[in-house]
Amino acid sequence: MTKVGSGKWEVGQTNRQWATVANFYYSAAIPDFVAASAEAIIGSLTVASDFPVETTQRDAWLEEIEILRSALQGVAGSVFLEFVVPRIGSRIDAVVISGSTIAVIEFKVGEGVFHRLDIAQAWDYALDLKNFHSASHSSPIVPILVATEASASDASLGVPHADGVYPPVRVSRHGLREIVQMAAKLEQGPPLDPAVWERGSYRPTPTIVEAAQALFAGHSVDAIARSEAAGEDLERTSLTVEQIIDGARTKQQKAIVFITGVPGAGKTLVGLNVATKRREATEPTHAVFLSGNGPLVKVLSAALRRDALSRSQAQDDSRRSGDINQRVKAFIQNVHHFRDDGLRSLAPPPDHVVIFDEAQRAWNQAKTAAFMKQLKGRPDFKESEPELLISYLDRHPDWAVVICLVGGGQEINMGEAGISAWIDAVKDRFGDWQVHISPTLTDSEYAAGEAIQALSGRNGVHTDATLHLATSVRSFRSEKLSHFVKAVLDRERSTAEAMLAEVRARYPLALTRDLAVARRWLRSHARGSERAGMLATSGAQRLRPHAIDVRFKVDPVSWFLNDPVDVRSSHFLEDAATEFQVQGLELDWTCVIWDADLRFYEGDWRHHYFRGTKWTTIKQEVRQQFLRNAYRVLLTRARQGMVICVPLGEEADETRNPAFYDATFNYLAGLGIEEVA
Repeated sequence: MTKVGSGKWEVGQTNRQWATVANFYYSAAIPDFVAASAEAIIGSLTVASDFPVETTQRDAWLEEIEILRSALQGVAGSVFLEFVVPRIGSRIDAVVISGSTIAVIEFKVGEGVFHRLDIAQAWDYALDLKNFHSASHSSPIVPILVATEASASDASLGVPHADGVYPPVRVSRHGLREIVQMAAKLEQGPPLDPAVWERGSYRPTPTIVEAAQALFAGHSVDAIARSEAAGEDLERTSLTVEQIIDGARTKQQKAIVFITGVPGAGKTLVGLNVATKRREATEPTHAVFLSGNGPLVKVLSAALRRDALSRSQAQDDSRRSGDINQRVKAFIQNVHHFRDDGLRSLAPPPDHVVIFDEAQRAWNQAKTAAFMKQLKGRPDFKESEPELLISYLDRHPDWAVVICLVGGGQEINMGEAGISAWIDAVKDRFGDWQVHISPTLTDSEYAAGEAIQALSGRNGVHTDATLHLATSVRSFRSEKLSHFVKAVLDRERSTAEAMLAEVRARYPLALTRDLAVARRWLRSHARGSERAGMLATSGAQRLRPHAIDVRFKVDPVSWFLNDPVDVRSSHFLEDAATEFQVQGLELDWTCVIWDADLRFYEGDWRHHYFRGTKWTTIKQEVRQQFLRNAYRVLLTRARQGMVICVPLGEEADETRNPAFYDATFNYLAGLGIEEVA
C-alpha cells in the first residue's frame, strides 16, 4: 500500500494536530516501493510538496529513488520519503522501518566528501526521533549519510550510545545496501509496525532560541512542549493571560499580571507567545516583549533575524534584511531602551500590552536614582524601575496590561529590586489597577510575602492557580533537575539524594577534579549539532591557571549561535560564560567549573569574592544569596546532562589552597554524583 503524506504541520495549527498527525510526502511497503515506477513516486512527492518542485529537486529525487530501490531489494519493512522533523524544521530524505530498527537516510547527491555539518545533520535527525517521537523511543536508530559520489564507505555500524542511537554511518551509493541490511538484522527489541510507527506522537522540546523562532513563525506555544502536562500548563496559562488582556480592553481597565514557574517551566515562552500573537503594530492590543537581560535580547534577536532571513530566501521572498530587523525590533526589546523612551516625553507608549521578562531583576529605587543622576542628569529621581515602568503604561487614558514573568531565586546582582517592588508600586500609587497573582508568589523564594500581605483586603486582587507553571520544559531528560539543584544549594542532603536518584535515571550527571576529563566527557556526550559549553560564575577569579578567565566577556551571539567551526562558539570549550551571559538561555550539555568563591565548610556554605591578591569573605546576606543564585543559574542551564568540575587546587598557591575545594567536592560526591576518571 502506498500513501501520500496528507497531514502537514501548518502555521497556526494546534498542538493536538502536531502530536497525532504523521507528516511525510510518501510512504509504502518496501516491495511496493521497489516495484513502483520512478515517475509514480515522483508524482506523489510533487503532489505532497508545499512548494513548486524545481528541476534540480526532481533530478535529486530521481537519483535517490534509484539508489534506494537497489539498496532495499529483499529488505522487509516500509519506507517513508521526505519525513518532516518539526523541531528542526526540515525533512529527512528517507526513513526505513525494518524489524525493530529505524534507519534514517540523508542523501547528498553529487557529493564525494562527507562534510562535518552533513554528518551532524544526519545525527540530528536520528536524535530528534529518539528524543521526541514516541514510537521511536525504544528502537535502535541508525543514521546514514549517503554521499553519492564518494569512493569509499564505512564497513560497519559502529557502537551505539546508551540510548540506542548509532553514530552516523558514511556510505557511497554502492555501500548503502550493505549497511541497510546490517541495520535490518539488529533485532534489538520487538519488530515495529510501520502503521503504528507513523502515527506516533511527536512532542519536541526546542531550546528557547528554537522556540522563539517557531513562535515568531506562527506556531502555537503548546506545540513546543515535550509532555502533555507541560503543554497543557503552557496552553492554560497563555489562555488565562489572553482573557485578562481582552477583559482589560473590553472593560477599559488597567491590569498587572504575575506569572511564576519552576526554572525552565516556560515563563519566557508564555511571554513570547503573547508578543507574537499581538506583534502587529496596527493592532489595538499590540504587545512588546521586554527584557533587561542584554545577552538574551541579543541572542534571540539575532536568531530571529537569521531564521526569518533564511525562511524568506528559501521561499524566494524579496523581503529585505532591514524589514526583518524592524519586525524583530518591534517584537523584542531591551527594557532599558523602553524605559528611556518614557523619559523623553510625556506621551504613552505605542504598546498597550507589555511583557517584562525576569521582572524580579528590575532595579530598585537606589540603583535607578544613581543611574538617573549619573547618566541622565536627573539628581532628584525618586522612583524604582517598576514604578517608572508602570507609570509609563498608566499614561494610557483607557487600558493597559503589564505582564511580569517572575523567577524565584534568580536575582544575581546588586540593585535588583525583587518582585515586591512591583507590588509596592501598585499598592502605593496605582490603586485602580487590577492585580492578578499566582498563588505561588507567596513562597519564600520570591521574597514577596510581606508585600502581598499588604494587598489583602484591597479590591481588584485576583489569585489564579493557572498563572503558575509547575512543569519544566527545559530539561526534557529530567524535570526534577531544578528541585535537585535547589536541595543541593539549600543543603538538604536527604532531599538532594532522593532527587538525584530520579534525575540520573535519564539525565547524565558527573563529577570530576580534572578539566581535561570534563571536556572529554562533554565531547563524548554531545552529538550532531547539540551544543555544549563551559560555565563559571563571574566571581570565579582563580580559574586562570586552567586557562579560564571569566574577566573575558564572551560575545553571547557567537557563543550561543555560531557553528562548531567558529572558535568563538561554545562548542570549542575554550571560553566560559558566566551567569550574566547565560541566564534565560540554555545548552544541551554543560560543564560547571566550581571555584573557591562558594565553598562547602562544616555543613554550610562559605561565600567569598576575590579582590587584589586574596579571597575576601562576603558578609552581606543579600550578596551571599546572589552568589548562591549564580550557581543556581549555572546548574540549571543544561537540557540533557552536566559535568561539574571542582579543581584540585594547588598547595603552592595560597589562593587555590586544596582545602578551598576538597570539602565542596566531598559534599557533592557524598550526595551520590558519580566521579568520572
